[in-house]
Amino acid sequence: MRPRRLVYLIGFLLLILLLGGCKADGDRWEQIAESGVLRVGLDPTYPPFAVADGDEVYGLDIDLAEALAQEMGLEPQFTYFGYDGLYDALTTGQVDTLISALVVAPERTRDIAYTTSYFDAGQFLVVPIDDHTIAGMVDLAGQTLAVEQGALGHVTALEWQRRLPDMAIAPYPSVDAALEAVADDSAAAALVDHVGARLFMRQATTKLPSPLKLLPDAVVSEPYVVAVRNGDRTLREKMSAGIEKFAKAGVLDQMVDRWLGD
Repeated sequence: MRPRRLVYLIGFLLLILLLGGCKADGDRWEQIAESGVLRVGLDPTYPPFAVADGDEVYGLDIDLAEALAQEMGLEPQFTYFGYDGLYDALTTGQVDTLISALVVAPERTRDIAYTTSYFDAGQFLVVPIDDHTIAGMVDLAGQTLAVEQGALGHVTALEWQRRLPDMAIAPYPSVDAALEAVADDSAAAALVDHVGARLFMRQATTKLPSPLKLLPDAVVSEPYVVAVRNGDRTLREKMSAGIEKFAKAGVLDQMVDRWLGD
C-alpha cells in the first residue's frame, strides 16, 4: 500500500503544479485592470523611439505606450532594461508588455505573442522630391541605386540586379552618404532603412541641393510590434485594437511625424 500511496501523492502534487502553472500563464487582464497600471518594459537607448534623460523618458514608443494605456483606462509605468533583458523581464512577470522597437522573433512565439505592427522600419526607396518616374524596382532599369555598404538594402539591391542587369549599384559607407548621393544627382534613388532615412531627411532637408521624398511602400518590411506573454490574450487584443484605431484616425502618423517628420 505504501508504494501505491506514494504514487498517488506524487501524482496529486504534479497536478497541483500543473494547474498552478496554467494559472500563472493564463489571461491576466483582470489583475491588470484591477491594478490600474500597465507595466511597460523598454530599452531607453534607441532614439527616437525611447530615450531616458534623468527621471524622464521620451520617444515614439513612450507616446504609443501612454496612448494605449489611456485607451485601456490604465496608467503606464515604465521600467528600463538592457535590450538582452527585455524578454526575460516579460516572461518572469516583471512587466506586462514590451514596447521597445521590437520585431517579431519567431523563436520566441512559444512564450510570446505580438500585436499588430505600429511602424515599419524596413528598407524603403528614397528619390528626389520632384521625381515622378520611380515607383519601384522595375523603374530602376538603366539607373544608379545608392545603398549603405553591407546593409540589408545592399543585399536586396544585389538580388534586384540579377533581374535588372543594367541597374548600377553604388555602395556608400552610411545611410547619410547614400542619401546625399541622391540629393546631388549621383544616384537616381537610394534603398535604405526607414528610420535612418527619416532622421537624415529631418535633419538635413534644408541643407540639401535637392529635397528628397520617401516612397510609401516598404521594399523589405520590418514591422515593429508590441510584445505580451502568450497567455495574455485580452491584453494583446486590446492593444492591437488600439493600434488599429490610432492608425485609422491618423494618430500613429502624428506620433511618427513628431519624432521622425521633417
